[in-house]
Amino acid sequence: MTFAAPQFLFLIPVWVLLAWRFRRLELWRPLRVIFLALLTLLMCDPRMVLKSGGIDLWVLFDRSRSAQDLVDAAESEWRALLERSRPGESHRLHLLDYASEVIPLGNAESAVYPGNRDQTRTDLALLETLARMDPARHNRVLLFTDGYSTEPLTGAAAKLIAAGVPLDYRLVRAPESTDYQVAELSMPERVQVGEPFLVDIRLVGNADGPVPMEIFRGDARLYQGEVAVKEGTGRFRFSDRVAEPGGHRYRVTIAPAKDAHSGNNAHERWIEVSAGPRLLLVTAYQEDPIAPVLRAQGFEVAVVQDPLTLNPGVLSGVKAVILNNVPAYELPGDFLGALPFYVSDQGGGLLMAGGHRSFGSGGYYESAIDPLLPVSMELKSEHRKLGVAMAIVMDRSGSMAATTPSGHTKMQLANEGAARSVELLGTMDAVTVFAVDSQAHQMAPLLNVGKSRGELNDRIRRIESMGGGIFVYEGLKAAWDVLKSAPLGQRHVILFSDAADSEEPGDYIKLIEEMRANGATLSVIGMGTRSDPDAALLEDIAKRGEGRIFFTEVPGELPNIFAQETVTVARSSFIEDPTGAKTTGRWQELARRDAAWLPEVDGYNLSYLREGDQAALISTDTYAAPLVAFGRRGIGRTAAVSFPLGGDFSRKTRGWEQYGDFLQTLTRWLMGDEVPPGLGLRHRLDGSQWTLDLYYDADPWESRLSASPPRVILQNGYRDGLRRELTWERLAPGHFSVTTSLEESTPIRAAIQVGGAALPIGPVVVGSGAEWRFDRERLSELRETATASGGGELVDLAKAWRRPTDPGLEPIFLPLVAAALVIFLLEALITRTGWKLPIFSFPRPRARRPKPVLASPAPAPAPAFEAPPKETATPPTPATDEGDTRKSRFRRAKKGL
Repeated sequence: MTFAAPQFLFLIPVWVLLAWRFRRLELWRPLRVIFLALLTLLMCDPRMVLKSGGIDLWVLFDRSRSAQDLVDAAESEWRALLERSRPGESHRLHLLDYASEVIPLGNAESAVYPGNRDQTRTDLALLETLARMDPARHNRVLLFTDGYSTEPLTGAAAKLIAAGVPLDYRLVRAPESTDYQVAELSMPERVQVGEPFLVDIRLVGNADGPVPMEIFRGDARLYQGEVAVKEGTGRFRFSDRVAEPGGHRYRVTIAPAKDAHSGNNAHERWIEVSAGPRLLLVTAYQEDPIAPVLRAQGFEVAVVQDPLTLNPGVLSGVKAVILNNVPAYELPGDFLGALPFYVSDQGGGLLMAGGHRSFGSGGYYESAIDPLLPVSMELKSEHRKLGVAMAIVMDRSGSMAATTPSGHTKMQLANEGAARSVELLGTMDAVTVFAVDSQAHQMAPLLNVGKSRGELNDRIRRIESMGGGIFVYEGLKAAWDVLKSAPLGQRHVILFSDAADSEEPGDYIKLIEEMRANGATLSVIGMGTRSDPDAALLEDIAKRGEGRIFFTEVPGELPNIFAQETVTVARSSFIEDPTGAKTTGRWQELARRDAAWLPEVDGYNLSYLREGDQAALISTDTYAAPLVAFGRRGIGRTAAVSFPLGGDFSRKTRGWEQYGDFLQTLTRWLMGDEVPPGLGLRHRLDGSQWTLDLYYDADPWESRLSASPPRVILQNGYRDGLRRELTWERLAPGHFSVTTSLEESTPIRAAIQVGGAALPIGPVVVGSGAEWRFDRERLSELRETATASGGGELVDLAKAWRRPTDPGLEPIFLPLVAAALVIFLLEALITRTGWKLPIFSFPRPRARRPKPVLASPAPAPAPAFEAPPKETATPPTPATDEGDTRKSRFRRAKKGL
């Protein structure tokens, strides 16, 4: 323990002098002496030494893309210098790598950093390093970085200072070269439909000159030209307005003739164009009867007839989505993948209406929205009437050998998809399998699935990529040669091929015409996108074969796509005969009374009610299938109307008197409850750090949020993205806040769930190139943080082991105050009650009694004259009166002395 010695030495004679001057206070008593000693220590600022021994030096290597080459080149030299300058064995060296996450390096030679290099999360690295430290030892941090963090250093600075850990840094810089970047793309977060707003773009560079630039809104190019960079900065401003509600993406790209880093040549942001609550109707009909009926009821309806134009931003401000006879393969994967989070977490509604291209017939089995629907779509085996002869043609070209993030090759995932198709077929079906490169290789002859299911799966899973391309015509012709003699009534071909490497189509048009003339159909699963070189060929093959076309860039989706196609062909059914309908009484859970239902429907998609959901209307045939079903998913709502609401097989439905009331009631239920007033939400993006602030009125939200705190849920991306929940921090009454780090170029959607409703946010995205932004403000933050913690820029690595100026002293003021208070109270108790402790008290002084006079054995003769008798002192009488105070007893005792 340490204290201020001068004050201590000065106070000792002061207390001695006071004790002599005020002797009546008895300051020499043990408890009073201890109390005075504690007071003396408190005046000297006592502290306890907590740290001892050697120094732990924590070295952090920046492995982000902007710094990795520079760090890798000098790392071995730095480590050797640090080892040579280490003072002794009691001093320890700890090595860590960081970029988007922190990974211990150990003392072995550096290996390849396994994490994401697109971020420099210096703040996170410092916080995790502090958490790993031994508080009983002296610690220092040495940072090797270019200084440009992608997140602000807000959390680590205060904790470094509180822990007494100095931060040193060594900047690594590449030679100066010409570089331009899109430094800023600024616009409002939200505007109204048709409201003009300003878009502000700022370019920076270390050389003056013209820079070519393009501006896009979605896929539409708004501007193409040059921006002049003068004195390191170039600005471009323009006004825009958007007539379509929803989320819209703006993107800026530059193409300088000479540029050191291409990673910072693009920037993007989303803006939400709000227009109040509305419905999104995605329909296959040119004049969908649903739209005018709902508009007449006061709903705002946005109609989309080209599903390929959909993106997740369209869902912004939408309260419910209606899919009216639109097949799954026509919906973009990002939009389809965004619907589960939209319903379950953002509180949206989803309605699917029946038709020949809906439910299982539309390929929705095992799609992203399959679990959302209140009905299951695969046809039970006992309800099937026709067997299927299926040929699966597999691309085994060289591109299929590529490894996916899951660790599997594309070929392995495609094999798993084909095996899944075999699993879903029934005992009456038959399958043949071909693997194609420059020739068609029959991997399995046409075998009955019921007898050879295991053998078929074994043969499929042994297919390997063999190089070369895929000769499409060879594969299709070999498959048709086998199927055309199959005895089963339905024949179908599934072609799996790379959309960027489908070669030698041959005379595929004539071949497909022959297949269609004999009743066979053909569907295509393309590995890639619609913009790939051979995508148009694959689309034409599927169109001529009157089948379906699927594209995916995600190999992990292949098993589900194979399953969707198989169920569409073999295990789905649309009943085209008029069927009676009867109520179950469950409609009253949505409305005040049961509806006057139509007695019969023209046709419907055969499906089965899921456990836990409700059916308001069922068919009167042997299936007793749900015609109107509904349920809840998370905080959202979902419904299925199995009969068509427009187009073919909807005449009786459209003539139903209650058609409008039925749609109005169901739609209002799907839209859910409105969020009560009194809530405000604001969010901002600073580098890769995203902050959300929730403000609320004390009345009535204070009591509501105390009973049920708000939740904030995020999802990265659209297709099965990582879903996580953040923890709010209450900054003040009426204000919650939370901050998180976002991944570059990965769109984020969020939901603030309060009171059974939700405030949706997004999409929000960190523009590409955040790692190459080189924000000088981050460099200034690093310098300020290092200086405040007692460190700084380190040029000589031999000084990395210097002991921190703070020896690790912990104030013990409060414990000493508590001890002094206890001593004071104990002394007061003893003084007031007279209670004696053998070790803390002296015997009380007693009055001296006179000696007794002894009687003489014989009286002496009387003198000539007799003197008056001498008075003797009367001994004091012990106090017995209860009113006698302690002070009077002390006075008599003193007098007796």
